[in-house]
Amino acid sequence: MAKLIYLDNGATSFPKPQEVYDFMHNFYMAHGVNPGRSGYDAVIETEEVMYGTRKLLMEMFNGDGDPNRLTFSYNASDSLNMIIQGICEKGDHIISTVVEHNSVLRPLYVLEQRGEIEVTYIPVDELGYVCPDDFKKAIKKNTKMIIMNHCSNVFGTVQPIAEVGKIAKEAGVIMAVDCSQSAGILPVDMEAMNLDVVAFTGHKCLMGPTGIGGSYVRKGVPIRSTKFGGTGVRSAVRTHLDEFPYRLECGTLNILGVSGLYAGQKWIRERGIANIHEQEMMLWQQLVDGLNTIDRVNVYWCDDPVRHNAVCSFNIEGWEAGDVGTMLDVDYGIACRTGLQCAPLIHVAKGTFDMHGTIRFSIGAFNTVEDIATAVEAVRDIAGIPR
Repeated sequence: MAKLIYLDNGATSFPKPQEVYDFMHNFYMAHGVNPGRSGYDAVIETEEVMYGTRKLLMEMFNGDGDPNRLTFSYNASDSLNMIIQGICEKGDHIISTVVEHNSVLRPLYVLEQRGEIEVTYIPVDELGYVCPDDFKKAIKKNTKMIIMNHCSNVFGTVQPIAEVGKIAKEAGVIMAVDCSQSAGILPVDMEAMNLDVVAFTGHKCLMGPTGIGGSYVRKGVPIRSTKFGGTGVRSAVRTHLDEFPYRLECGTLNILGVSGLYAGQKWIRERGIANIHEQEMMLWQQLVDGLNTIDRVNVYWCDDPVRHNAVCSFNIEGWEAGDVGTMLDVDYGIACRTGLQCAPLIHVAKGTFDMHGTIRFSIGAFNTVEDIATAVEAVRDIAGIPR
């Protein structure tokens, strides 16, 4: 089989660093026990990695000093559900954006349909960015939270969360951010950006496996438990424990997933977030420049590399995005994502919803100049086919 050119890193990073595979294998072979449930050596050593991962991620997000407030979940969608359902109360007003993934849109929609909350969705400008002033204008007396993503999974636009966070702080509104497409590739500084809650997934830019994610909740943010069960400590207490990390965790942790996240963090730290991002954006610029030379190819919202991630969405006139994706896979060995990418409102805003979405190339740490050159020529070939 020919080499797969993988340009679907927005869905999950692949491959992972070899160090991640090796650490997960060796860790689970030696420490596949249940942390926090007993006191023998293997449990203590496993717990050290669990706590060490909390500490590494807390430091990356510049949280407020307590690693236990970094809690683990299945993925960002799981954490965002806990955040939205654990913070929102009946009568609250929530502000979000049209840029959001369904992991934010659907929980908000459910609560909205139940009549429990009211939601305002902030639009984007002609380049795909929200305007901070729109948030200031949207705040009401009963506004509880602003929740938005840092970076669009469809178009790669990096939103001005620091400016929005400042507005939220001044208004006494909780600021929650979905960092699924940015954590591990862009700075996420909770202190500098005035963030109260961040949600992340481990299997994308953080270089961990699937099935692991989490959140960091700053001190003083009112969030209820939405899951109840075993914690391994204080078993005689009838109610679920209030203290972190137990407030947002129950049952046995995905220790294999956390170990991969631990190794991914080490790998990222050794290389440096800025260096990884710079390399990816160099390839992104090569990709955008190449696609822009092809007749009938429309590249969307790739105008500002300074406020962008290494994601490029485009369409070929006369072609369904899904058909192009199939040809890229079958005929050229190129993996990409097509369709609405679980973010319908931003496609409505861009005018690509009725076109059934876009073709998305998302670049990762292991892509090469040759990968991008091959992808551009493949799109050129397809665009040249008479329709």
